[in-house]
Amino acid sequence: MHRKSLLLIQWLLVGLDVLSLNVVFCSACYHFQQQFVKGLTFYYASFMFYLNIAWLCIALVAGQYKEKSIAFFEIFARRSLRAYLLFVLFGLMYLFFSKQVYISRLFTIVVLLSFALALAFNRFLYIFICNYYKKTGSVLDKIVIVGYNEVSKKLAAYLEKDLLSKCIVGFCDSPENVKELSNYPILGNVDEVVSLCKLYGVAEIYSTIAPRQNPKIYRLIKDADFNCIRFKVVPDLNQFISRLGQIDFLGDLPVISLRHEPLEDTGNRIKKRLFDLVFSSVVTLFLLSWLFPLIAIFIKLSSKGPVFFVQKRAGRNNKVFNVLKFRTLKCQRGVESFKQVSKHDNRVFKFGRFLRRTSMDEMPQFLNVLAGQMSVCGPRPHPFQLNDAYKTVVDKYMVRQFLKPGITGWAQVNGFRGETENKMKMAKRIEADLWYLENWSFWLDVKIIFLTIFNMVKGEENAF
Repeated sequence: MHRKSLLLIQWLLVGLDVLSLNVVFCSACYHFQQQFVKGLTFYYASFMFYLNIAWLCIALVAGQYKEKSIAFFEIFARRSLRAYLLFVLFGLMYLFFSKQVYISRLFTIVVLLSFALALAFNRFLYIFICNYYKKTGSVLDKIVIVGYNEVSKKLAAYLEKDLLSKCIVGFCDSPENVKELSNYPILGNVDEVVSLCKLYGVAEIYSTIAPRQNPKIYRLIKDADFNCIRFKVVPDLNQFISRLGQIDFLGDLPVISLRHEPLEDTGNRIKKRLFDLVFSSVVTLFLLSWLFPLIAIFIKLSSKGPVFFVQKRAGRNNKVFNVLKFRTLKCQRGVESFKQVSKHDNRVFKFGRFLRRTSMDEMPQFLNVLAGQMSVCGPRPHPFQLNDAYKTVVDKYMVRQFLKPGITGWAQVNGFRGETENKMKMAKRIEADLWYLENWSFWLDVKIIFLTIFNMVKGEENAF
C-alpha cells in the first residue's frame, strides 16, 4: 500500500477510537445527567481527559496502530484486546488512587463496556475499508512473483491474507514449468520480467528462484536496481523448516535458526515461568490443599498400594525428572513390560477410572511445576519406552524436548491424547507439539487452559 494511504488508515484508526471514546463518554453523561449532583462537572471532565490520554498512551506504547500490527486482523484484534484490558486497569486505578467518590460506578461500567463495543465496531469497519482498497487495487503496491512453484503459491496465499496486501499482478516463469491453472496470470518468462514490470507499473519483484538455480536471476537483479524496482528473494527452506525462524548475524555471516522458538527469548521464558508459579500456587493453595486428602482417602479405599505413582521421564533438553501422578492402576506383583493404558483396561480400578476420565490424576504435577521441572502448558512428558519406540520412526520427534513438558498441551486440547497405538496418531501429536513450540504466546497458554477445563467438564472420548 502506498505510504500516504497507509498513513491515512493509521490516523483514521486513531481518530475513530478517540472519537468513539468521547462519544461514549458524552452519551453516558447525557443519559445519567439527572443523577448527577450539581458542581461535579469538573470531576467528570477530568476523568474524560484522563481516559483520552490513557488510551492514546497505552495504544501507542503497545504498538496498536503500527503497520505490522494492523496488517493481519488476528494480530490487530489481539493487540486491541490487550490495550483495552490495560485501559480498563488504568481507568480503575485512577478512580482508586484519586479517591473519586463523586463519579458514579455504574456510569464508569457503562462507559468501559460501551467503549469495548465501539472498539469492536471500529475493527470491523477497518476490515471493510481494507477490503475496499483490495478490490479497487488503486493504492496497492503492485508486485510480480518470479517462479511458479510451491513456494510462490504459498507466498501468494500469505500476501492475500495481509489486510494491507500488495496487488499481485502475476507470475513469471518458463511455460514448461507451469502445469496447472494458476490464480494469477502467467505473464511471461524470466527474460521479460523487467519489461513487464514497466508495462504494469510494478514496484517490487519477489523471486522464488535462487540465483544459483537460474543464472539469469543475477542479471535480473541488476536490471531491477537500474530501473528502481525493489528485488526480494524468497528462499525455499521447507526441506529443513516449516516456518522461517530468526536470522542472526555473526559478524557479516547470516545464521538462520531452523525454527521459530519464542521461548528462546529470555523475556518470554520469564513471563511463562511467572505465570506457571502464580497459576500453580493458586491451584495448590485453593484447590489441592483440600482435594489432595480426599483423593488420597478414596484411592486407599479403592485399591491397595501407594497414593502416588512416581515415574522417571525426560524433561526439557532431555533431563530426567520424577513425574508425579495419582495412582490409577492396580498394584501387581512382579515386573511387567511397559504397556500403554487402553480403553476398558482391567488394570485401572474404579476410582482410578474416574480420576483418568476427569484428568484429576495429573493434579500432583502442579508440584512439578512449582519445582521448575514442568510447565502448566507444554508437550506431555512421555515414558522412556514410548520415546525409544517412536523417536526413530516419527520425524522431529525429539524436537519436543526443547520445551519443558506440560500438565496439558496444544496436542491434548485438540484431541491427540490417550493411547497412541500407531505411528499416525503419534505423528499427529508431535505435529501439534511442534506447532506449539513455534507459535507460543501467553494468550495461547491461557486458551489451552480454558479449553482443558472445558474438556474436563464436557468429557473426552480419549480420556480413559
